[in-house]
Amino acid sequence: MKIARFVLKIVALSLGAAAMVCAVIAYWDALVELCGHAKGKLQRTACASEYDDYEE
Repeated sequence: MKIARFVLKIVALSLGAAAMVCAVIAYWDALVELCGHAKGKLQRTACASEYDDYEE
């Protein structure tokens, strides 16, 4: 019985990992877009000009 539980845990873990891979593949374009926006926002705030507050 212990071996069956162990095998089922391994199967569940592998199915969970496969689901995560499928989710990453399915939402790859959204993830890349999100990372691109975050990277751009970080770069803008890192080197902001001291005169940005005075723009009209």
